[in-house]
Parts: sequence; C-alpha cells; structure tokens
Amino acid sequence: MTATAERAASALERYEAVIGIEIHCQLRTASKMFCSCSTQYDGAPPNTHTCPVCLGLPGALPVMNKAAVEHVIATGLAIEASVPEHTQWERKNYFYPDLPKGYQISQYAIPLAADGRLTVDTSAGPFTVLIRRAHLEEDTAKLAHGDAPSSSGYRTTLVDFNRSGAPLMEIVTEPCLRTAEQARRYAEELQLLLRAIGVSDADMERGQMRVEANVSLRPRGTEPFGTRVEVKNMNSFRAVERAIAYEIDRQAAAIDAGEPLSMETRGWDDGRQATYRMRSKETSEDYRYFPEPDLPPLRVDRAWIERIRDGVPELPAARRKRYVAAGITPYDASVIVADQGMTGAFEAISAAGAAVPAKEVANFVTGPHARLAKAAGLNPRGTAGPSDPREIAAILAAIADGTVGRPIGRDLLDRHLADGTPAADLLATVRSTISDDDDLLAHVEAVIRANPKAVADFRAGKPVTGFFVGQVMRATGGAADAARVTALVRARLEAEG
Repeated sequence: MTATAERAASALERYEAVIGIEIHCQLRTASKMFCSCSTQYDGAPPNTHTCPVCLGLPGALPVMNKAAVEHVIATGLAIEASVPEHTQWERKNYFYPDLPKGYQISQYAIPLAADGRLTVDTSAGPFTVLIRRAHLEEDTAKLAHGDAPSSSGYRTTLVDFNRSGAPLMEIVTEPCLRTAEQARRYAEELQLLLRAIGVSDADMERGQMRVEANVSLRPRGTEPFGTRVEVKNMNSFRAVERAIAYEIDRQAAAIDAGEPLSMETRGWDDGRQATYRMRSKETSEDYRYFPEPDLPPLRVDRAWIERIRDGVPELPAARRKRYVAAGITPYDASVIVADQGMTGAFEAISAAGAAVPAKEVANFVTGPHARLAKAAGLNPRGTAGPSDPREIAAILAAIADGTVGRPIGRDLLDRHLADGTPAADLLATVRSTISDDDDLLAHVEAVIRANPKAVADFRAGKPVTGFFVGQVMRATGGAADAARVTALVRARLEAEG
C-alpha cells in the first residue's frame, strides 16, 4: 500500500467518501454518430475523416446512427437498466476549441437506459454499484499541444477533427461508491462487460474508455454531501484507484486544516502521483440544455428491444459462475474471463473435449497457451499458433485418464503448439503410462536401494520424498503416474522405518 493509500485509509476512519463515476466509451461502429465518416481514424493523418456534419459547418444536418443506439440499449439490458419507450436528443452548449459547433448533441432528460446496477467483487466482498443512466452523444475533436513555444511566444495547439462526431456512450453511477478500490473494480468489470457484449473495445490506453470520478467527503454519521471535485485524465485502472485515494487524502487534510474546498475539475498527473486544478466545475444549468431541433424524438419499440436482448451474449459474471461450477477455482475463472483470448481458447477446447476435466483445460489455458499467445498472438479459433482445439483436447484427455504422464503430456502439448502436429501422431510416439503397481513398485525399490543416504535422510526427518519420486519418474521416462508413484514411495519408505 502506498503512503497516499495509507493516509486515505486513515482519513476514512473520520470521513466517509462519496464517489460517483462517469465513464465515456467510444462505441464499436463503422461510421460516426451523425454522419457517414469512418471511425477507423487511428493513425490516419489529421483531419482526413471529416465532412460538413462532423466539422459543424452551417447548414449540415445530422442523421442518427442506428447501430450506436442499439449498442447503448444492449448495454442497458446488460446492466439491468430500464429502456424508455421513447427518448430525445438535446444540445449541450459550451465553448471549447475541440467542439466545432459550440454545442454537443447529447441526451439529458430521457436517457436510453436508466436505473441499472452492476455487482463487482472487492476485497471486502461483493458490492453493487447503482447506475443512474447510460446515454448516447457525440465525441469531441482532439487537441494536440506543442512542446515548444512558437515564435510569437505562445504555445501552439492544433485541432484534429478525425474523432469529432464519433459515437460516445456515457455511463453515470449514483454517488454510491465509498472507496477507491470499489471505483477501480467497477471500471474493470464494466470494461469486461462492454467487451463481452461487443459494443466497445474500451481500451483505456487508446482513449476508447475514459473514467472520471466525482469525489467528496463528509464526516461519518452525517447525511449532507461535501464539496464535490471532479477528477479527470486517469488513463489506467491503477490510476483510477490512486487518483481517488489521493483526492480523499487531499480533501481530508484541507478539512482538518479548516481550508475551504471549491467545486472544481482536477486532472491526474501520473508522474507526480497527484491531482492538479484545471478549472471550476460546471453545473447542468451552465450547459443550457434544450431539445435538438434537427433530430426527431426516437421511439424505442418493445420488439426492437427484445431482438437486441436475444443478441446479448453471456456476461462476465455469469461466465465466472459457470466456470466455478464446472470445477475451476474462482481465481482461475477470473483470470480466464478477464482475457478474451483465454476465454476463447477455454470455450473452444472444452467444446472439443467434453470429457476433459475443466481444471485440466484451465491449467493449460492459463499456462502454456497464455505464454505462447503472449509471444505469438492468437489465431481466429481462440487457440495459440497453429494449434487446434480438438488436438489439444485429445492430449489433455490422455493426461487426465493417465494414458501419458503429466511431464510427457506437457511436452506433447508444447510440441503441438509449436508446429500443429496431430495429437494421434504425438501420442503414438510415447508409451502408455505405467499404471501397474507391481511394475511401479519394482522401480521404486530399485531407486531406494540405489540411494541409501537419502533413505537415512528420510529416517532423520528430512523432506526427501520428492527426490525419490523424481528418480522414479526419470527411470520410467516420465511414463509413470506421479501421484501413484508418490503414494508408493511414501509407503515403501515408511515400511523401511
């Protein structure tokens, strides 16, 4: 725990933090929110994915993106929110260099989804985050600030409008969170959910998911909210947790010293591990919302909602629960579900080998597969390199039923992952696992006779069982069942006294 986190924890003994989270996610659509410009602008030259609509030129009229609307409805269904029978668009008015029209087309009065919830796991147990709304709007342009002052003495700032008008979903919680950890876990779980249902890549490093926190403190046992401070520019989940912890510590120190707090927007400086003042905080009245005259109200048909509901896949929480029920540890289930590649591999291999224990598949997916996938990438089937789920399942089945020993089985898996050799060919190159106790006992006794010093160490209470097991496995070329060898070795050494 960092010093800041320790101070924040100490402050929470006297104060209660009131935290609300706002998350903006770029939606996975081919075109922008109100025009046909492509959203594939990453790496493109500045201002090459633009048109009169997303540049805000006079006389240009917006046309709604149906896919973006469906993505927000799908998100609402996934977070157990209600979807209204009709909604409308508003203009959110404010001036900023990256907003070409001087207003943003957004939703205010009637969001596409409201009153949802999402349960997350924390160190203190499950916690349910109440979600006030999820609504749709258009993204702003992007400012590029120069590093060196221009000849006039002013720092240069350029505007790239490629991002302007991209579909953006804003998800706003109630002020129900109380710790920095809860905020981080919520953001992590929401990212998993958005990726699972296919509405957003939600990559924080690429700016596709932007987290903002509203933080205030109040003395424990009191009801009125304290002065709210918004924190921006958090580009990782670790930064979310650290920024909120810092803000709790900063606000507590100010209150203890009798210093006034102001409602403001602060940025997070990851290098300094501190927040800094950006500007005073606006309120909803400052934005002067009014209905968008160029877009009619949107009717949300019940049949349309049900079609979208039918297309929502299994959610991360349900998948973790299913994996645990199949015999995987909660930790392994969380690791697999958190990685789309691992999830794809686990599902593909499990489907190809129904008789293979889930734990065997999980060990492979989080071990050899994860290592190779990290180095070489994933193929479209969700397995690494030239491998095939059916072949992997066949090798795992041979390991599980004792046909081959585990060390040999691991070697076969590595060979299949490396070049795609069929499982039948690999299995034909090794002899079956020695499972007959008489054969195994002969090897055990031979190893014990050959190592009298190790036998003496055993009698002296030293932990040398593993040495004998290793010698037997080497003598059998790894073709013995290690668990059975261990049991025979222990029984034979105990008989030796």
